[in-house]
Amino acid sequence: MAQILVVGPHPDDQEAGMGATIAKLASQGHDVLLLDMTNGEPTPLGDPATREREAARATEILGVKRRMLRVEGPARGFGGDSAWGGHALSNRWIEHTIEARRAVAGVIREHRAAILFVPFYEDAHPDHKATTRIVEDARFDAKLTKADLPGEPIYPKWVFYYYATHLRWVANPGFCVDVTGFEGKKIAAMEAYHTQFVAPGRIGAQPKGHGVREWVEHSLGYFGTRIGTLYAEPFFTKEPLGLGSLDGLVM
Repeated sequence: MAQILVVGPHPDDQEAGMGATIAKLASQGHDVLLLDMTNGEPTPLGDPATREREAARATEILGVKRRMLRVEGPARGFGGDSAWGGHALSNRWIEHTIEARRAVAGVIREHRAAILFVPFYEDAHPDHKATTRIVEDARFDAKLTKADLPGEPIYPKWVFYYYATHLRWVANPGFCVDVTGFEGKKIAAMEAYHTQFVAPGRIGAQPKGHGVREWVEHSLGYFGTRIGTLYAEPFFTKEPLGLGSLDGLVM
């Protein structure tokens, strides 16, 4: 079974981008850790305590583990505390810094991550773009010897990109994962973020009059048609996938 790290700029990005796949990987026995770069605040309807409860509930639904990144140095943005020997990054203030790279590299080494999932690198949200750049570079840093980082050096074999973009365009994935049977987990995990996806007055991508269920089923259903399944989630890879046989392909 694989050690998998799924990095999100804010709690709910992982669920929105690949929640069904996360649930499926967990059900298969993989060791999946969700890493939040920030606590997601501020948002129009949220607050730190509420967002923490929402994230905990979503994590429970998906059956995985979760932690928030802690970075050395002075806090910037909307606050942050010094607990656990560092501070949390702030929503809207994620920056590609050496300190952030080292912090993510430390998590990669501690989790012994062989597979990384990050947001697709073309996005309107600066936090999403910065997160992906940080993780891509942290992948390299994690393998360095004499780097004064926790754990032993490791170089994750794969970096895959999930789609949770703020651009109005259709994903052009390199591959899709059949998630039929796990769509309900994604819906429930996203609905756990009541302040972000359910509460009246939220600012979201759903068409007026449509809730999370319709949004998820329509999206997963479209990508399911691309690979001949009921539901699927799209992903991109810059590096070619290697196949030992065609047995794993959905025909």
